[in-house]
Amino acid sequence: MVGDTKQTKTIGEHLVASELARRGWAPALTRDGLERTDILAVHTGHTRRMVEIQVKSARSGRWDKANWPLGDKSQQPSAHEREYFVMVASPQDVSLRPRCFVLPRAHVAAAAWIAHMDWLTTEGIPAGKRNAPVSSSRVSLPVFAAYEDRWDLLHVDESECPVLLPAIYRDYAQSARVGLPPGHSWWSSLPEW
Repeated sequence: MVGDTKQTKTIGEHLVASELARRGWAPALTRDGLERTDILAVHTGHTRRMVEIQVKSARSGRWDKANWPLGDKSQQPSAHEREYFVMVASPQDVSLRPRCFVLPRAHVAAAAWIAHMDWLTTEGIPAGKRNAPVSSSRVSLPVFAAYEDRWDLLHVDESECPVLLPAIYRDYAQSARVGLPPGHSWWSSLPEW
């Protein structure tokens, strides 16, 4: 439903803006049409650090079923060191608080590619059963679990951020079966995690 999708997007963007403000950031929601950026934020401290944030919101009846569609645009290389995603898991039950996961763009791009390519190339699946393109990637909440409420990562440039993806994802990134998306910064030097 179009209304539900727009409402979910609104919930996520306004939640993230309020969480940023609580942490000393001055957030500004961008107009629709500014690709890859939903919120521009400047930290009010002496450094005046500015970041670009793309918000991805998902609604689900159960926490363990939350997942985010992360297509081609989400898998593009970072334009600079201060591009982030905040993944918002908003439960259908309004008595439960939404959860936020803060990640640098390169981490999201890698996770989206790895999750999809692992699913696509898993051994033992009959031929023709899995043929969706990588643009149809979906990443579930457990993959991003270690990034929950990591607002502190907004103060760290992407190349200096610790990688908190599941350890098996590092193995997948190095395998010929899964690998990394084209143009990803980790091709030249895969970080430790």
